[in-house]
Amino acid sequence: MSDMSLKSARLRGPDLLRLGGTGLRARPLRAVLSALGIAIGIAAMTAVVGISASSQADLDRALAALGTNMLTASPGQTMFGKTATLPDDSVAMVRRIGPVLSATATGSLDRVHVYRTDKIPSGQTGGIGVLAAQLDLLKTVGAKLSSGTWLNAATARYPAVVLGYDTARRLGNVPAVWLAGRWWTVIGVLNKVPLAPELDSAVLVGWSAAGTYLGFDGHPTTLYTRSVESQVEAVRAVLAATANPENPNEVKVSKPSDALAAKRTTNATFTALLLGLGAVALLVGGIGVANTMVISVLERRGEIGLRRSLGATKGQIRVQFLTEALLLSLLGGAGGVLLGYLVTGAYSTTQGWPTVVPLWALAGGVGATVVIGAVAGLYPAIRAARLAPTEALAAA
Repeated sequence: MSDMSLKSARLRGPDLLRLGGTGLRARPLRAVLSALGIAIGIAAMTAVVGISASSQADLDRALAALGTNMLTASPGQTMFGKTATLPDDSVAMVRRIGPVLSATATGSLDRVHVYRTDKIPSGQTGGIGVLAAQLDLLKTVGAKLSSGTWLNAATARYPAVVLGYDTARRLGNVPAVWLAGRWWTVIGVLNKVPLAPELDSAVLVGWSAAGTYLGFDGHPTTLYTRSVESQVEAVRAVLAATANPENPNEVKVSKPSDALAAKRTTNATFTALLLGLGAVALLVGGIGVANTMVISVLERRGEIGLRRSLGATKGQIRVQFLTEALLLSLLGGAGGVLLGYLVTGAYSTTQGWPTVVPLWALAGGVGATVVIGAVAGLYPAIRAARLAPTEALAAA
């Protein structure tokens, strides 16, 4: 019989998983407690990141309501000191700016006044202005109706008005107002408009009706735009030249809202905070894995010696303990991410916030835990592989 060289069997992936799982199942209490320690650390990280992100989303929503991406343009003065005018098609030209999401306008009717009845003397205007409004005004300035309806393609052509919040309080609950020698039907009342407070003390009429009944010349007096937030400064740089190409110096453009700068500052602060908290939680989880695997090696020296005596190679021992560390980290990381997401959802719901857990926190929580688990389990795995069979059996 010829001599045959013996070769160690290779462990395939499924075999490694079964072997690693067997090591964890052999000491279920230790495995559960270790995985629970990792899960609590990852859950704390996920919950803190999720709650902070949800709070940030709520803050962003509140700041967005302050018009962080809104700009206005209005006529300035000519070189002779007279009031300039914006071209009739200025709104259409501004809408062609790439980052602009919406654009609309109002036109002031300075010589027209509104009264509660036709019996009030003409001099008693009450400071109520009349504005011609385009149909998409509400969407652009974020206005809401407290009652009634907004102007549409039909009512904007006829004597119909929408009252601003303060105007409605001054005139009372009236079905119609006296305007330019005729009755105009009140079809709606606005809530307060924080982004455009000039609308609160105005009466709004349709753009077409203003031209037909009130002699409106069609020139906008206030142009409102909403832009992609990151491009607000770029839009402002070209807004005047776009609204009035022939005389851009005769256009006054508002500055970006201070809330935009505040929003960007808070976003940067939150990002730094989240990264710091995540790093601490992952470090704690990694230390837990390393501690568990070192103790496991010390407790299982007899098993290691027996397997080495039966032909297991150093590489197989090393891979076995590394697989156990990876499985332990994976179980703890997945459980922690799920628990953190549930905690975030419960807390955000009680606060009335949108529930936001960044995808990087979910995927990163599991992925980073596995990576750190592998690094933390590498030393114990190498230590286990270095144990000589006789030394391991003698110490068992």
